[in-house]
Amino acid sequence: MSSLDPRSLIAMAVFMSLVMGVVLAFMRHYYPRNIRGLREWACAPLAWALGALLHLVTSAQWLQAPLFLANACVLGGLLLFHLGCRRFLQQPDLKTVLLGIWLAALVSVAWLIWVAPSYPLRLAFVSLTIAALHAWTLALLWRHGPRRFPVRLVQATQALHIAALLVRAVTALARYQDAGLMEPSFMQVLHLGMHVTVVLLLTIGAVLMATDRVHTEFEHMATHDSLTGALNRRAILAKCQEERDRALRQPQSFSLMLLDLDHFKAVNDTHGHQHGDRVLQHFTQSVQAVLRRTDRLGRYGGEEFVALLPGTDAVAAQTLARRIHVALASGHALDCQVSIGLTGWQGVHDTVDAMLARADTQLYRAKAQGRNQTCAG
Repeated sequence: MSSLDPRSLIAMAVFMSLVMGVVLAFMRHYYPRNIRGLREWACAPLAWALGALLHLVTSAQWLQAPLFLANACVLGGLLLFHLGCRRFLQQPDLKTVLLGIWLAALVSVAWLIWVAPSYPLRLAFVSLTIAALHAWTLALLWRHGPRRFPVRLVQATQALHIAALLVRAVTALARYQDAGLMEPSFMQVLHLGMHVTVVLLLTIGAVLMATDRVHTEFEHMATHDSLTGALNRRAILAKCQEERDRALRQPQSFSLMLLDLDHFKAVNDTHGHQHGDRVLQHFTQSVQAVLRRTDRLGRYGGEEFVALLPGTDAVAAQTLARRIHVALASGHALDCQVSIGLTGWQGVHDTVDAMLARADTQLYRAKAQGRNQTCAG
């Protein structure tokens, strides 16, 4: 165990924490500003690094002030990590609550250093406090975090560390004897090794969560219309082709709607383009409120939209179309009228282009018959 003595592991923790803190600081500088929490995530490992350095200083038992500051840094780093998670998930900061928890924990640590000194009791208290903070962050990520690998990595790391900390607290209380942090015992080396691993995995998890968020936002920007939030032309056509391919494998009907806002040019000319943009946004929200979770709405161009209706025959599609007309006649100031051309899949020889052509024909038929109606064929 000489190559993995406590001093070496603490030095490793300092190095890993500093490196990951610098990485997260660079990410905060270069990543989009709407990715919140990176500042707190960058400060957390730096606080852990300082805490580890102070623990090295406290190898001399008479140096109690650095020991207190070391615990303050470790606990403060965990609270910073929790605050970063809150900001990343756009949840309330609770900074006053976090500060209160930190101060209360430090009062208890100070009591166990200067008033009633006891290394086993202090070790058990700090271990249980860290476990509680991990559990709080884990619950936060479980309730509000995306069900994706980076979040699962952080949760798994915290769950593992909670188990290890509970064991450490129990063994510390069971032994109830003064044993320094630098004692080269198996349990001490195992605990410090776990600490190094946890610091590394938590910061890697933070890096991956931020990177995953950026990737998700770029993917959304590449597939969605920036004004309305509906799928863009390329994305909705790809979804239509996917549905057609699925229908070939598992024969099941689906339908397409082509929707065109009536007199939209007059709206722009009369009220201006900003008002026209708000009309498009209101139209998109109204239609999506009617469509089902499995349906897809895309902006085909200008004021023209495509709605993909999986597993929907002509009768059900016309029912949805009627509901759209009703939703757009609710009396809202931005309500508009829409003409809809509707068609269904006609079998293995049918294509997306052919369906769109039929829907377009029906759309112009609806326009010719007076607008604000649905024609199917």
